[in-house]
Amino acid sequence: MRPQDVAILLKICAMKEPDWQLVPLSHSMRISISELSESLNRSRLAQLVDYNKKQVNRPNLLEFLEHGLRYVFPQQAGAMQRGVPTAHSHPSMKDMFVSELDYVWPDVNGGTMGLTIEPFYAKQVEAVKEDAGFYKLLALADVLRVGKTREVKHAKAELNKLLYESAH
Repeated sequence: MRPQDVAILLKICAMKEPDWQLVPLSHSMRISISELSESLNRSRLAQLVDYNKKQVNRPNLLEFLEHGLRYVFPQQAGAMQRGVPTAHSHPSMKDMFVSELDYVWPDVNGGTMGLTIEPFYAKQVEAVKEDAGFYKLLALADVLRVGKTREVKHAKAELNKLLYESAH
């Protein structure tokens, strides 16, 4: 698995379309079709998508996110930089958790100063600006990577809700 594989699976879940197509997915994520195809092949081997590579296996994805993400793709906060808020600094969680410092994905046009967290792939910041649901799922995934116990508990519950809600 590669970090972008996580982002791709979360984007498919965020789209809420069972008949999604590769080309629009490629454009919206700013990832080439060949990279998407390779990623879906890896995800099929990991049993995170079905044989036809169209349906995300949500129970397996949730299990991987909850129990494996922080070990497979560990993250430590980097230097202070301008960026897009992520993890517990995401707008939907900002008021729930008291924190002296924000976490951000680096972006020179970002409106928040914070400790940097590396995005799952290079063009992620561009892609989330057009899809609030995708943005929230990625921020929740970052909570699982860098959050404290209470934050992680909230992120797990929210991911469970959002991943199953998007399946219907």
